[in-house]
Amino acid sequence: MASLDRVKVLVLGDSGVGKSSLVHLLCQNQVLGNPSWTVGCSVDVRLHEYREGTPEEKTYYTELWDVGGSVGSASSVKSTRAVFYNAVNGIILVHDLTNKKSSQNLYRWSLEALNRDLQPMGVLVTNGDYDREQFADNQIPLLVIGTKLDQIPEAKRNEVLTRTAFLAEDFNAEEINLDCTNTRCLAAGSSNAVKLSRFFDKVIEKRYPREGNLIPGFSDRKRFGGGNFKSLHYD
Repeated sequence: MASLDRVKVLVLGDSGVGKSSLVHLLCQNQVLGNPSWTVGCSVDVRLHEYREGTPEEKTYYTELWDVGGSVGSASSVKSTRAVFYNAVNGIILVHDLTNKKSSQNLYRWSLEALNRDLQPMGVLVTNGDYDREQFADNQIPLLVIGTKLDQIPEAKRNEVLTRTAFLAEDFNAEEINLDCTNTRCLAAGSSNAVKLSRFFDKVIEKRYPREGNLIPGFSDRKRFGGGNFKSLHYD
């Protein structure tokens, strides 16, 4: 089998939001039975079919780097995490829909990974501490994923999802909300699978630009089905 090109995607968020369960679901299309705390970083790989169903279709390795730790960690811990932030092609920001603080902390996580761990300044963003203009010139594709959707009472679901929708707007990213204990939430052809495929396509296009290749806007992007699932583990 010929060697495949690959891209590196960080998976960031507070401890306990379900990053490991999400990565397991994305890479193996299976529910993680006994999730544990991630120490340092763990890496799984998903095979993604770029522009699936078109003449440009091509298979890529998408490395998902699940980074452990807390955004409030000491500077020494942040320095240790910094080694994982090199040569990044995309970032998945993960928050717990039942934990408002984990949503707010995504601003700090993103700035840390983008090597822009600055003090809060300017106009406050919705539910956070940072001016969205700080993300205006970011060239790394972002995707916001909310977990534990099943744990939100039906009566409060609309309120919670309306609040968290501002996260995606602040990051100029698409948003996926799901339940990591349900494999159907990423079923081929579903809205979530389409958004995920578009994100990985965008990551690949940024990493391997093609002459005349334009990344379509949200309104006119082609819808793609889900990718194939494979898993490789790095010690």
